[in-house]
Amino acid sequence: MRRTDDGAGTGGTGSRALAALGLSAFVVGTAEFAVVGVLDRMAGSLNVSAATAGLLVTAYALGVCLGGPLLAAATLRVPRRRLLCAALGVYAGANVVASLPVAFAAVLAARTVAGAAHGLFVGVACAAAAGLVPAERKGRAVAVVFGGIAVANLLGVPVATFAGHSLPWQYVFMAIALLACLALLLARAVIPTVAPEGGRPLGAQLRHVVRMPVLILLATAVLLFGGQFVLFTQLSGYLQETVGVQGGAVGLYLLVFGAAGAAGTVVGGYLADRAAATVIVAAVVLAGVLAALQLLGARPVAVGVAVAVWGFAGFGFAPALQLRTIRRAGAGGGDLAATLGASAGNAGIAAGAAAASGLTAAYGFSVLPLVAAAVCLLTLPLTCLPRPVRDAGPERVQPLREHTRPDGAERVASLTRAP
Repeated sequence: MRRTDDGAGTGGTGSRALAALGLSAFVVGTAEFAVVGVLDRMAGSLNVSAATAGLLVTAYALGVCLGGPLLAAATLRVPRRRLLCAALGVYAGANVVASLPVAFAAVLAARTVAGAAHGLFVGVACAAAAGLVPAERKGRAVAVVFGGIAVANLLGVPVATFAGHSLPWQYVFMAIALLACLALLLARAVIPTVAPEGGRPLGAQLRHVVRMPVLILLATAVLLFGGQFVLFTQLSGYLQETVGVQGGAVGLYLLVFGAAGAAGTVVGGYLADRAAATVIVAAVVLAGVLAALQLLGARPVAVGVAVAVWGFAGFGFAPALQLRTIRRAGAGGGDLAATLGASAGNAGIAAGAAAASGLTAAYGFSVLPLVAAAVCLLTLPLTCLPRPVRDAGPERVQPLREHTRPDGAERVASLTRAP
């Protein structure tokens, strides 16, 4: 593989590897969110309430935010391609278990294991994607991974929702397991073998990660994802009970959300390399549109427009936030920070899903948008804090420049720092 001055791979190999990462993220994203569209059917089949079934989202998210970092910490010295393949293999197995005629507790455990594999995959995939391209394109490379998850919302989740309402919902998870196996084979074939950045031990990476600039970004991820999932977890029930949307038509709203999310990821990846205010703007838009849903009530078209804006902003900030987290951790902690970024988002998802279950049981679906908006609004004090330090990624180190002495003597290479 041809390499640029900063060590990033280019050419056909890099493009094929990025495509494989995006396709694998599509599979992972489909399994994560497909449960939202069939939650009511799963609840009936597993003999639990809708609020209890919502714990399947919580368990998955807890698997990501707890299991992902633990797996990452245990595998810091393992080559990235091997980690990606292992994560996809475990993911396939967990979805096979979820598709079997087992009790709710077994499905809950399978979702937790799948979540841990997801957390490991997304963190490693983001770090691998950023390492395949030059510094000025890293945001767009990370957006490929999030783009796969966004396209899962655009195509995978609506198709899974339709299939889950037309066929036994177990078929959905079996199909996802098959796709994960295919993604594993593709990843093994085209992703180059790249060692973890620096191969540093856990303690060394933690010293770079446990710093205030990184912790602020992680807290921002918790709140932004948590706020959204207060509503998104129970979106199917909200659309049916409050807006008046029935049955398979719920999939149309998820399709709109996914299409807008895919567009938002593309734009967000582009802005991640250029605009520092991307996360702030997204937080304001999210708070506003979620609050608007509280006022729209039974207006299906207006709700559809609001869902589109929500999807665009909700996915648009993700590449920028993930890239900034990796950069703030610097070369010494980038691999671990990438996994923690995904874990922080899913910690928010877990908290949001749990809150959604409790709020729905106590007050019904109608209160969810306002609570979601309030949580997203809490991020503004964090996103507007002055930056205590500058981004500390490898992007700040420019390629070696050669200087020739006036007398024509030997050339001396020196590292120059970006201003």
